[in-house]
Amino acid sequence: MKTKYIFVMGGVMSGVGKGIAVASIAKILQSKGYRVSAIKIDPYINVDAGTMNPMEHGEAFVTEDGLETDQDLGNYERFLNQNIYKTNYMTTGSVYQAVINRERNLEYGGRCVEVVPDIPNEVIDRIKKAVRATKSEIMIIEIGGTVGEYQNMLFLEAARMMHLNSPEDVIFIMLSFLPVPSKIGEMKTKPTQQAVRTINSAGIQPDFILARGAVPLDKVRKRKISIFCNLNENDVISAPDVTSIYDIPMNFEKDKLAAKILEKFDLKARKGDLKLWTKAAKIMKSAKKTVNIGLVGKYFRTGQFILSDSYISVIEAVKHGCWINNCRPNFHWINTDEIASHGVKILDKLDGVIVPQGWGSRGSEEMIKAIQYCREKKKPYFGLCYGMQMAVIEFARHVCKLRKANSEEADPKTPHPVIHIMPNQKEYLAKKQYGGTIRLGAWPCVLKKGTKIYNIYQQEKIFERHRHRYEFNNKYREMMVKNGLIIGGTSPDDKLVEAIELNNHPFFVGTQFHPEYKSRFLEPHPLFKAFIKACLHKIK
Repeated sequence: MKTKYIFVMGGVMSGVGKGIAVASIAKILQSKGYRVSAIKIDPYINVDAGTMNPMEHGEAFVTEDGLETDQDLGNYERFLNQNIYKTNYMTTGSVYQAVINRERNLEYGGRCVEVVPDIPNEVIDRIKKAVRATKSEIMIIEIGGTVGEYQNMLFLEAARMMHLNSPEDVIFIMLSFLPVPSKIGEMKTKPTQQAVRTINSAGIQPDFILARGAVPLDKVRKRKISIFCNLNENDVISAPDVTSIYDIPMNFEKDKLAAKILEKFDLKARKGDLKLWTKAAKIMKSAKKTVNIGLVGKYFRTGQFILSDSYISVIEAVKHGCWINNCRPNFHWINTDEIASHGVKILDKLDGVIVPQGWGSRGSEEMIKAIQYCREKKKPYFGLCYGMQMAVIEFARHVCKLRKANSEEADPKTPHPVIHIMPNQKEYLAKKQYGGTIRLGAWPCVLKKGTKIYNIYQQEKIFERHRHRYEFNNKYREMMVKNGLIIGGTSPDDKLVEAIELNNHPFFVGTQFHPEYKSRFLEPHPLFKAFIKACLHKIK
């Protein structure tokens, strides 16, 4: 069959769940028996998401083949239960860079290269390349931001051109927020009407509108959107707030969204269903036991608000580990500033602690204090990348008695750099080559038989994703092992330490890799499953 394309755009405001909507649409179409994949288009000049501040943009997700992307690719993977590769992500910067490189190589035959049509054509070529790579029958393309943003004009032009050339194979979906002003008490449709007029000016008419709001859309508002936005009333889909993002596919199916999309494409449903997904979502909501999980990080607070998106993959992986253990997580966002102000006593009521990824020196000493507390008090601890490195430093200082041990990242002059930078990475830093130069993507790891981590995975060789520049310093390896540190996993050549753990502890594991990137809703990652199980044991 000819590939079908669905462009999903945002109206009114960003940050209301466009990526989750794309992932949910992909899931319900996949449940109808079709091969589905998704692409994210980011309007930033950044070539990738690796250099973006997590407090401004949220988490950077890493693909299996090593590209730092927007966090929405993580949502696609978690919902579709399949890998999404670098072909499925593009930014304004990467598109322009490719066109300019092609022009420099005379690949345009010496003609004048223009913004239109050459930039939209590059976008279209990338979309079709992703289709070939994924063998998708239906490809969903999310255009980041909102339709009124200047930087999205060229992406919308690419969408318009694809529809013009093959109208039967392309549909448009707009996700738009419908506010309920507190002093008025009525859901307002006018912002959505304005957003549709804006997209109309780009030559695009939405086939569906997903009406995001705090409450379900009523018939009066649905009729009004239908009349003023020029589409069938049945194609206005209610998308109210839900308890869990994993309920959204079933919510869309209440309005038979998948069937309506297939009808517009003149396709019929194949074998498939959402039974397993629905069962897992029900367990997640109905679980009575709760587990208190503390995330000790430094990218939470932005002004007076908590930005949990900085650690979204960790949060979702914890949820996955919880539902498979028939419990619900109660998250505690612990900024390192709080430990500096109140000490580690704020960790007392937690059932388990996670120190996730991080960069630089800020907050490192507070993280080390939290890790020391977990080690000494036998509280389940899970260190992810930076969290493993901080655990190594804590062990070196307080068990091996190397009082000034540190990471070269936090203190370049430390006399005991138990975490150090690799020689090739020094060259990158000297040349100020930061973007895309760190250790990225899936790398092999050999697990040591008899260790906790080996027993969790139940296999000797694994592949996990990385995102870091600093590594365990092997000069201190023998000393640490003699003092009780267990090296649970290494690179196949045994040169890189990939996982550490401790004996006589309910759960004390650190990984240089990021297992959270590979946790899926229907396939929780074994390390998060084991961590939550250990936290539940502490409750007993």
